[in-house]
Amino acid sequence: MNNVAFPVARLHDGTLRQLQQLEQRLREETGEEIVLVAYQRKTTDEGETKR
Repeated sequence: MNNVAFPVARLHDGTLRQLQQLEQRLREETGEEIVLVAYQRKTTDEGETKR
């Protein structure tokens, strides 16, 4: 049986900066407080983690 979990993704500094820049752009365009969250999909099968 496969289970899917979505832990918070660990991002490299450059990737995190890009995400924050996109948040800022969306805030400016919409006038709303926008927060983006990155999750990493992990599928487990009988206790084994697959990537």
